[in-house]
Amino acid sequence: MRFVKLEGLGNDFILVDATRGPAPLDERRVRALCDRRRGVGADGVLRIEASSVARCRMTIFNADGSRPEMCGNGLRCVVRYLRDADPDTPRRFAVETDAGLRQVVDHGDAVEIDMGALTDHGARSLPALDLTGQLVDVGNPHFVTFGTFDAAAARTLGPAVATDAQFAQGVNANFATRLEDARVQLFVWERGCGLTEACGTGACATVAAGWQSGRLPMGRAVEVALPGGVLTISGTPASITMRGPARWVFDGIWRGEDAPR
Repeated sequence: MRFVKLEGLGNDFILVDATRGPAPLDERRVRALCDRRRGVGADGVLRIEASSVARCRMTIFNADGSRPEMCGNGLRCVVRYLRDADPDTPRRFAVETDAGLRQVVDHGDAVEIDMGALTDHGARSLPALDLTGQLVDVGNPHFVTFGTFDAAAARTLGPAVATDAQFAQGVNANFATRLEDARVQLFVWERGCGLTEACGTGACATVAAGWQSGRLPMGRAVEVALPGGVLTISGTPASITMRGPARWVFDGIWRGEDAPR
């Protein structure tokens, strides 16, 4: 199976193109591909296939084989792949996802995505963890809490938040610290993959929640500093735009988890 390895701010993905060759994926195969010692190694797998309503359809699998609804960093990587693989691909087009159509623009040094609207499910309290926050959705669910957090705190609290009984399908846990002016430091514990270098939907969810709560200035672009780098989030809670880089790292042929070593 041919594949391409891409990354967006250190959030790395294996992409398989079902429009150009076989791309059989199930939970076992995804886990084998994402294994960082015995496989290619990645936070997730992206599969693209033909779409009747867009340039292509993207399906994402987490490293544990589960399927989230949406992935902002993954979508930027899909755009980078399509533009690099086919010079005739336009700068502006739409990609079909499990969260609906997403309009994208490739600026060369960065990819911009219309991430749609925030759905706010209200305040949530997690007394056992001494945390309060908002449950919001930007194509996938996020619990957003503001305070003073570092990677160690996110690593400790993340698994408990993500699997809390309040969140029947699990949730992505966002730990945000407001910095000076319109800047936020963010750590995200993602369902199915753990603490990541970057999370595009997490950055969008956090900024939009901050706009709604008054913690962040409405109408201004916000820089979100993640461990892997910076994403810029602009717009309003009703129309969120994400901008950030994506990079083609390498490509190859995966011979399968049962291939002789």
